[in-house]
Amino acid sequence: MSNLEQLIADVGPDLAGHASPRPGPDRFEGGPRAYVLEAIYEAYLLHYGESRAFVGMDADLRLLAGDALYARGLERLAELGDLEAVSELADLISLCAWAAAAGRPELADALWDASARRLLEGTGAGARAEVASDLAPDRH
Repeated sequence: MSNLEQLIADVGPDLAGHASPRPGPDRFEGGPRAYVLEAIYEAYLLHYGESRAFVGMDADLRLLAGDALYARGLERLAELGDLEAVSELADLISLCAWAAAAGRPELADALWDASARRLLEGTGAGARAEVASDLAPDRH
């Protein structure tokens, strides 16, 4: 079973009626952190894009479902005691919200890639480093 299929199975009856019969492939691979990344990514998609795993939701339910999946992913990390990943994903979630609010949705893919490299491959500095120059105070 893919991580995305497992996530759909884990959400329970409140969202089960909205599960996509064909959720598509996982975006992330590599152990327990990959499941968490899938949960957080699906939450992000429910808030800002098109869900791979759920269909037929109005805007309010999409927002609530996204919040529930953010919580599910972070809960899994807490169960694992994985504080490094909690910190990285907290940065990722807030930076993706910042990118959306700033009208820079193209930045989100770079943020996701940076966090995945750090958490799954152990390389790179993570999402915050990806946008460090964008976050620096204007020095003109």
